[in-house]
Amino acid sequence: MAAMRPINETFLKAAKGERTDYTPVWYMRQAGRSQPEYRKLKEKYSLFEITHQPELCAYVTKLPVDQYDVDAAILYKDIMSPLPAIGVQVDIKSGIGPVIDNPIRSMADVEKLGEIDPENDVPYVLNTIKLLTEEQLDVPLIGFAGAPFTLASYMIEGGPSKNYNKTKAFMYAEPKAWQALMNKLADMTVTYVRAQIKAGARAIQIFDSWVGALNQADYQTFIKPVMMRIFSELREENVPLIMFGVGASHLAKDWHDLPLDVVGLDWRLPISEARAMGLTKTLQGNLDPSLLLAPWEVIEERAKAILDQGLAQPGHIFNLGHGVFPEVNPDTLKRLTTFVHEYSRQMRK
Repeated sequence: MAAMRPINETFLKAAKGERTDYTPVWYMRQAGRSQPEYRKLKEKYSLFEITHQPELCAYVTKLPVDQYDVDAAILYKDIMSPLPAIGVQVDIKSGIGPVIDNPIRSMADVEKLGEIDPENDVPYVLNTIKLLTEEQLDVPLIGFAGAPFTLASYMIEGGPSKNYNKTKAFMYAEPKAWQALMNKLADMTVTYVRAQIKAGARAIQIFDSWVGALNQADYQTFIKPVMMRIFSELREENVPLIMFGVGASHLAKDWHDLPLDVVGLDWRLPISEARAMGLTKTLQGNLDPSLLLAPWEVIEERAKAILDQGLAQPGHIFNLGHGVFPEVNPDTLKRLTTFVHEYSRQMRK
């Protein structure tokens, strides 16, 4: 692992379930979107162009750390970043999202997929991580990857979907091809994440953004075994591992079974209910991002309720229940970070 600058380890301690002086905070999609500096960059560069230039990508990643005083940075990139390396043609289209011209339709399509060699295929990602962790950040950098189901949903649907009908139909009708696809994507994820850790990432979040579309029985049959393998292999890297998805409260206990450190909750499942269900690991979340447009008094009241539940036992990282969206005022995030720090520090005394 690359040499590290002295950093504030509050986030890392909380991720391991250790007691901290205050509740650490970071925000999904904190880099980009709502920041005027970022929007100015986007007038000149596409997302892929930014992520392919380490100095520019490091600047975007670090911006919220400087502006909001958060306790962790998350690498600015997209979950689709590693897919071109294995033969998937991805285009991020403005207002639509990732679009794939060669969707998966058969076992033959799965067998055509290659393997990723991070040092040769995504050197710009690794160079951005090295630049940040060796020279710029005084908080931990979180690396990340998309989980196999979520990546597969784009690869099969050909782009974003509201119902994932084609993905589920492929899963049910072609179980062998589905398993082969899961294994290919698991191999890619483990190799890609290991390279991020080697470059200097101090924690990893796996985004299974759309897996909430499955019921629990299907998750346990078609997805949980491959997630168990991914986290078991990454466990050897000895960095905190975080799981997150949207609309997946019914899978929280299954995630808790995986060899990971932190279960990320969206805004639908209160922390107190998750604890009552038997989740003892660190929990991350879970303010509804829509509340960031509410009056400050409302935001403070809701944040306080989440913090009170999180402070009931060690192991809470404050975050949103999903990502920051473009209309959010950066000053609101700065004020919220200050409130989380001050209120939790006061309650810990």
